[in-house]
Amino acid sequence: MANSLVNIFRIEDLRKKILFTLVAFVVFRFGAHLIIPGIDPQALSAYFKSTMGSNSFVDQMDFFVGGAFSNFSVFMLGVMPYISTEILFQLAMFIFPGLKKIAEEEGGRRKIQGWTRVATIAVALLQSSAIIAYASGIPGAVSIPRGWHIFITLLTVTTGTMITVWLGEQITTHGVGNGISMLIFAGIVARLPGATWELVKKVRSGDVNLVFVVLAFLMFIAIVILVIYEHQGQRKIMVDYAKRVVGRKVYGGQSTYIPFKINPAGVMPVIFASSILMFPTQLASMFAGQAKWVRSLSQFLNPMGLWYNIIYVVLIIVFAYFQTMIQLNPTEIARQLRENGGSVRGVRAEKTEEYLQKILNRLVFPGAIYLAIIAVIPTIIQLSFNFPREIATLMGGTSLLILVGVDIDTMAQIEAQLKMHHHEGLVKKGKLRGRGL
Repeated sequence: MANSLVNIFRIEDLRKKILFTLVAFVVFRFGAHLIIPGIDPQALSAYFKSTMGSNSFVDQMDFFVGGAFSNFSVFMLGVMPYISTEILFQLAMFIFPGLKKIAEEEGGRRKIQGWTRVATIAVALLQSSAIIAYASGIPGAVSIPRGWHIFITLLTVTTGTMITVWLGEQITTHGVGNGISMLIFAGIVARLPGATWELVKKVRSGDVNLVFVVLAFLMFIAIVILVIYEHQGQRKIMVDYAKRVVGRKVYGGQSTYIPFKINPAGVMPVIFASSILMFPTQLASMFAGQAKWVRSLSQFLNPMGLWYNIIYVVLIIVFAYFQTMIQLNPTEIARQLRENGGSVRGVRAEKTEEYLQKILNRLVFPGAIYLAIIAVIPTIIQLSFNFPREIATLMGGTSLLILVGVDIDTMAQIEAQLKMHHHEGLVKKGKLRGRGL
């Protein structure tokens, strides 16, 4: 491993990519502490100290943007508006065949990406409007006239969002890993020191038993191992291609396989379910006191409550099936196999679609149950051991899946670069399989 790390910095191209990524992280963290003009940081700090641990929406947003939300910084929304917009476009391509046809044309993906960026601006403006209402409800937080506050917040927060999206694209092009995922990864990791210190203070004060801390961290290590095995696990569907004679050359006649992940949908079902259940909490937080039914719904969907977690599990299972159908359509896979002269080993051509659907059904349900268990672990840890919410959230749910997934993908990309330059990989045994490789 030490030799591999040395080799990473010996390769000039790889060294430049890693240094570029680190510089981008520094810029991202700087923007997370750059407060919006017209906001009083002292009033803001006093308010969030008084509501610490009771505002689940702010805690969740802070975790993904590295504390930028409670800082009311220009990067307070991070890349979340872009991710939400991208999800909507994926759903739209599934619902509207015309949009999917455009994406499959030459240059269609670039066109869809352009529309996604424009739509991201609209989403960022909408969320900035909610932030204006939220800031107005904090005593003494706004120190400038309301008109200027509205204009400056809309401008700076929307611009900050687009800068983070641009920064993510630059990391993808000139750095290592997927830029958008890397920024979310950086935001989660940035919260780790503060969350750890909060846990240490609770142990010192006697609020948390040290034995429970040890047990929880052993559980955390076990979860990480399970996530890695799940992320790397595959079901290989063997495919044989018939020989084809074109002129004087013979093509085909080889065997390969279709790799079906144990959890084909990845982390997307958890993100979808979290977004839907977070919406009532967001309304109550942003427009508190204006709608009694919203507050009642928010109390009913308390993240620490039974009904929230039951609905959460059901939504994860539903979205796991839905997302798998978007990414791995058995009809489309069977059609492509027929067009390229391929066939699944031991399965008749007319039964290929049915066979693939049967395999996916067997994979999706246990994968969805696995995701649901990982997602509710933070609540179990927090209720059982009285852990700080930040540490409990890190030990499960979307954050852990993102941390492990992004880490494996980035390591797989670095390993591919090392082997391309005839160096040893990062691991001696086995093979790193990233989602994008």
